[in-house]
Amino acid sequence: MTTDRLMRPLLRGLALLLLALATIVPAHAAVTITFWSQEFGQNFPHAFFTFSGAPDSGGPALNESYGFTAKAITPALLMGSVGGRIDRPTPSYIARSNAHFSLVLSDAQYAAVRSLIVEWGAGGDSHYNLNRRNCVHFVAEAARRSGLQVVEERKLMKKPRSFVQSVERANAGRVTVIELPAKAYFATLPPPAVTDATPAPETATAPH
Repeated sequence: MTTDRLMRPLLRGLALLLLALATIVPAHAAVTITFWSQEFGQNFPHAFFTFSGAPDSGGPALNESYGFTAKAITPALLMGSVGGRIDRPTPSYIARSNAHFSLVLSDAQYAAVRSLIVEWGAGGDSHYNLNRRNCVHFVAEAARRSGLQVVEERKLMKKPRSFVQSVERANAGRVTVIELPAKAYFATLPPPAVTDATPAPETATAPH
């Protein structure tokens, strides 16, 4: 028996083993960013976004929500800049909100939006300004870093729903349109629903 004839079964077995391993390696789902607003109810208008899925490069599944708000509601909000903070809308808050559209991010885009959270957080420049740096501006920058076309019309920068819908229209064909209240939106998703599972106090109560 020649060496070639001895090697053929071994190579076939190796090929089958590699094929079997390929079928059991879990695939990573890309990160989806969803843009939301709330303009009615007991809270002031607010815009925020959520992450779901996982980076293509690997890592734990994401189930997070982010917005930006003032640290405190005082008359100083009307006078100029005040302290701000990253807001983490709770499941109950999200349940009263509206999902507008979503977009699948590349890992680079996800990293860019993640950097935004750091830059506007406690370790970065976290000042809040009702006219120039509110929750709508935060969402606008998140959309821009997601690769979307964004026009910051002054008349819309205190109107979360109208602004987010303007981004949706400007990127028709590039985003997945949702335009549903939370309950109806979650009913379209496989369980569990994409909400922030991390307990947090009710926030998003400052004007935006």
